[in-house]
Amino acid sequence: MFNMGQMMKQVQDMQGKMNLMQAKLGETELTGQAGGDLVVATMNGKGDLKKLKIDAKIVDPSDIEMLEDMIVAAVGDAKAKIDAMIATETEKAMGGLKLPPGMKMPF
Repeated sequence: MFNMGQMMKQVQDMQGKMNLMQAKLGETELTGQAGGDLVVATMNGKGDLKKLKIDAKIVDPSDIEMLEDMIVAAVGDAKAKIDAMIATETEKAMGGLKLPPGMKMPF
């Protein structure tokens, strides 16, 4: 049987965990690579690009397009890692909370 009081307690617990997770995201840094580490992008868990490292041997003024593609790939790799981490942490924070059908997060 559906217990609204119990569900509200679970929601409050989950909100606390989600707030902690949000704070942790700003401090967490993940890196993405392209071209065998020739381009390395570092982003925080909120998706802000914090560092970009480009190996000098791939800088070719006659082929800027390749460098641009590698930067986009490295940033995309870092973003994919962030998305995976967020999904994992969100699942942990949910802690088995079963929402009623049709109810979506956030409220």
